[in-house]
Amino acid sequence: MAGQIKDPSKLCIHTITTKPWSIEQAAEEFGKAGVGGISVWRDTLEGLDIANTGDMIRANGLEVVSLVRGGFFPSIDAAKRKEAIKDNMVAIDEAEALGSPLIVLVCGAEPRIPLGKSRDQIRDGIEAILPYAEQAKVKLAIEPLHPMYADTRSGINTLEQANDMAEYFNSDQVGVAVDVYHLWWDPHLEREISRCGAHENLFAFHVCDWLNPTVDMLNDRGLMGDGCIDVKQIRGWVEQTGFSGFNEVEIFSTKHWAEDQHKFLDKILFAYLNYS
Repeated sequence: MAGQIKDPSKLCIHTITTKPWSIEQAAEEFGKAGVGGISVWRDTLEGLDIANTGDMIRANGLEVVSLVRGGFFPSIDAAKRKEAIKDNMVAIDEAEALGSPLIVLVCGAEPRIPLGKSRDQIRDGIEAILPYAEQAKVKLAIEPLHPMYADTRSGINTLEQANDMAEYFNSDQVGVAVDVYHLWWDPHLEREISRCGAHENLFAFHVCDWLNPTVDMLNDRGLMGDGCIDVKQIRGWVEQTGFSGFNEVEIFSTKHWAEDQHKFLDKILFAYLNYS
């Protein structure tokens, strides 16, 4: 099991976690709280000068950890697949302007075609954008999602599948994002985290908790320590690989979005220091 976390310098918070805040307010409040990093969801950038936004984030003492999200490659419609490629290239431009070294890929799936074909289209989509990402020096992190999302959100559902795909590309720019919410149940998780680290493909580590009972499969994630995930054990496996990046808190929660976000931030800090 991992050791005790002593300060929030390696804490990164996704903007979706404190969804009611603008990116400006999130950066200000995270910075004042001593948080070290921020992962920026693309919707928060709409209408903004992206380069200036990156400067604003850094002026608040935060590191831009990632841009979320690219992906959603599969479709039964060839025109939509081409549109997805274009959108991912726009995301690469946004990451470069923001100063983000990484884009998280939520790879997508198409319920009207076999799951295997969705996975083929994911591979083809990453292959199409990889030269552009390499030119921009922006990394791509394949995020495997829980199997409950295999219908429309992602055809990559285990860390083994994500590792297979990252190794297929054999590029320094393609790796994996490990999210405990999606992978905590996997009996091969320790082995696959070790494999990911051995190939230097572990690009990101996301934390939250799985509530029991959960009332919404998308928007009822919990704070670390409020559910049934052994976050510290998984962090220990991640750190054994030599990973020294941020621990990224990514929480979708209708309940937490409805509360005072200053109080919620205090809860995040407490949960991070005590249960992560």
